[in-house]
Amino acid sequence: MQDEKTSSAAAQHDLEDMVASSDTGARKPLGAPGKLLVGIAAAWSLFQLWIASPLPYMMGFGVFSATEARSIHLAFALFLAFMAYPALKRSPRDRVPLQDWAFAAVAAFCGAYLFVFYDDLAGRAGRPITQDIVVGVVGIVMLLEATRRALGPPLMVVAAIFIAYSLFGPYMPGILAHRGVSLGGLINHQWLGTQGVFGIALGVSTSFVFLFVLFGALLDKAGAGNYFIKVAFSMLGHFKGGPAKAAVVASGMTGLISGSSIANTVTTGTFTIPMMKRVGFSAEKAGAVEVSSSVNGQIMPPVMGAAAFLMVEYVGISYVEVIKHAFLPALISYIALIYIVHLEALKANMRGLPSSNPPRPLLNKVIGFLTGLLLLMALSIGVYYGLGWLKPVLGDATPWVISVGLAVVYIGLLKISSNYPELEVDDPNSKVVKLPQTRPTVMVGLHYILPVVVLVWCLMVERLSPGLSAFWATVFMIFIMVTQRPIIALFRGRSQLADDIKEGLWDLWDGLVTGARNMIGIGIATATAGIVVGAVSQTGVGLVLADVVEILSGGNLMVILLLTAVLSLILGMGLPTTANYIVVSALMAPVIVMLGQQNGLIVPLIAVHLFVFYFGIMADVTPPVGLASFAAAAVSGGDPIRTGFQAFYYSLRTAALPFLFIFNTDLLLIDVTVAQGVLIFIVATVAMLIFAAGTQGYFITRNRWYESILLLLVAFTLFRPGFWMDRIHDPYESIPPAQFAEALGDVDEGSNLRIQIAGEDAFGAPLTTYMLVPVPDGDTAEERMANLGLELYTDGDQTLVDFVEFGSPAAELGLDFDQEIIEVLAPVNRWTKEWMWLPALGLFALVVLLQRGRRRKEEPESAITSS
Repeated sequence: MQDEKTSSAAAQHDLEDMVASSDTGARKPLGAPGKLLVGIAAAWSLFQLWIASPLPYMMGFGVFSATEARSIHLAFALFLAFMAYPALKRSPRDRVPLQDWAFAAVAAFCGAYLFVFYDDLAGRAGRPITQDIVVGVVGIVMLLEATRRALGPPLMVVAAIFIAYSLFGPYMPGILAHRGVSLGGLINHQWLGTQGVFGIALGVSTSFVFLFVLFGALLDKAGAGNYFIKVAFSMLGHFKGGPAKAAVVASGMTGLISGSSIANTVTTGTFTIPMMKRVGFSAEKAGAVEVSSSVNGQIMPPVMGAAAFLMVEYVGISYVEVIKHAFLPALISYIALIYIVHLEALKANMRGLPSSNPPRPLLNKVIGFLTGLLLLMALSIGVYYGLGWLKPVLGDATPWVISVGLAVVYIGLLKISSNYPELEVDDPNSKVVKLPQTRPTVMVGLHYILPVVVLVWCLMVERLSPGLSAFWATVFMIFIMVTQRPIIALFRGRSQLADDIKEGLWDLWDGLVTGARNMIGIGIATATAGIVVGAVSQTGVGLVLADVVEILSGGNLMVILLLTAVLSLILGMGLPTTANYIVVSALMAPVIVMLGQQNGLIVPLIAVHLFVFYFGIMADVTPPVGLASFAAAAVSGGDPIRTGFQAFYYSLRTAALPFLFIFNTDLLLIDVTVAQGVLIFIVATVAMLIFAAGTQGYFITRNRWYESILLLLVAFTLFRPGFWMDRIHDPYESIPPAQFAEALGDVDEGSNLRIQIAGEDAFGAPLTTYMLVPVPDGDTAEERMANLGLELYTDGDQTLVDFVEFGSPAAELGLDFDQEIIEVLAPVNRWTKEWMWLPALGLFALVVLLQRGRRRKEEPESAITSS
């Protein structure tokens, strides 16, 4: 028994060390160095809160430019990286060696160089002196070493390869060769400007990501992490395979605010995986469910592993638009994972854990659920329109009135919370686990939802920037951490005011330190990934990748997408979410855009970025480098490789979604009405559940092979009905290029003409590509051509561009003088593609009838066998 406890404690220690080494740093020095480490981490958090707040502008000091803020941000990250992450496995964990003090000081100076010498560097922009080059070289070396320590070799190796590629371009073989970059040119681009290390990625980390990670850390320290897990288990734990369903929901809620799939896996997995094993899941399947749901958390808005903020900059749309487009696929994927878990439970005939809730008739449950839902909807409508009405009336006093109202609601929720017992952190390895009752569990932590409401309100309603929204949510979170204990204790009649406030302040301090330590890896990752982005812009390697994919694919559109998916998967291996997205979006997104347009695939840029992001994230699951799978296997005691393959199998739905929304952008809620959006959500969810049943080999009963094929066919048709409708009736009719103006005048306003043009690219090479030409306003063809800013002329059989007005819609599309219009395709009136859903649903009904008949025959046999 003692041996079991010892081995369990050792395993827990190893697990904590794994999480620390990947997220917060495995070193915990004692004495003064330890205090210095946590003090600098807390100072970093306070600095980030300061620059995000309105205070510098109100007080007139402490205002930093974007470049200065990025420089200070990286200096903090580099210093803490060398302090918190040991150089080697055998390096000491309880003290900081002398060489690491030196590395930390040198790295911090190099990181802060742009801040310290900002005016001097601005005066000699593009003309670095020897001092600049030396600092830049040392800084890049220090950054690569910090990357190796904090994130492992993969990202460091990738960045080093791109640096070598930049310097040794003339010596590269074949199409990889370029004119090369001098050392001074490299340092000027990568370290002294905002094209490389201090580029957009580090800027997003400085402005947005830190505050969201800090907000998540404070929320967790306040007790919300345990609350989310308890709520999920109280609601779902008693169903078939209940702990696995609860794991999916808990990981989803944790993933909403988490920036790391590994941390997400371990945070919820230490509790959920043992409980899944208890109801019948194997170690590998329990780990795989946790990995799939935790990695799914990285595609779930609002944080998306910090990728959402980067997409704002890279795609050029608002944060609210990014969230809108990313939400539906992520939600569908989560619902499908819950269903996959349900199918696993059905296949193994699993039971849930015993419920603690008093028995209630089904009708009462339904009425209670609907009542709660209607009250929530009524409250949301009342708040939205009520505050919308108050704002014009109250004017500048509105924020103060809303703050007072929020404080009243907060105190009211704490009064409700005080009527129920506090939530305890259970030991998942205990022999008997009793599920908490749902009502007391939900009621005791409702106040944790308020900061999330503040965040969403600021983002969606007030339309504040993500950074400022996270700042106000964090300020409210700090207020909650300091006040929740004394107020609840006061309501319970056992107040010890000084001790309660002191405990809240310690939680706040711990949250500030944890938030900063969680950011070390992300700050380092965004800076190092900036090297890749800088190399792409300096050498044109993106065009080389496009050439490679084009040669390998032979111009086949599906092969182009498959190759891009595989390359994104490979590039994402071993990289944290943030760096993962930066690398794949810089290298692979332009490939799809360029080659897609040349082969007739014209899709919005956000769809392309989500495509490569999804496959980059899949690298966290996929063996042999699936880091989240290794973390889950450490918790479950299963085999990491088998866990990874099982998690990949569960994640097939996530791999299928990008191909679906590339061809059917309705799934991203692009150009759809509210009613269409609701219909698309319902149909897409049903389609994904059918896809899950097809891939898992189980629906009402075990599938026959042909039933799995039919289910996959039904799912495909529901997801992409246009594929079959295009086979029945072409969506476009071909019109002679000479009749372009007439076609523009005939089609409906607001629609698009699809044209194929031939010309030259920016380097003078021949280029043939497709464009969507939006039909402008105008009653006649001549007016529409004028509003488009385009004039054409005919030379024999050729129709050529004669003139493009500067700043016109035609110029923005990329039309230019002397390009030839090869083909004009105009939309035609035809049946709507959704009619194809009817035969698909008929086929689905056939499978249901077949399986129901077989199930009725199997039930008596199973009853006889069991008796």
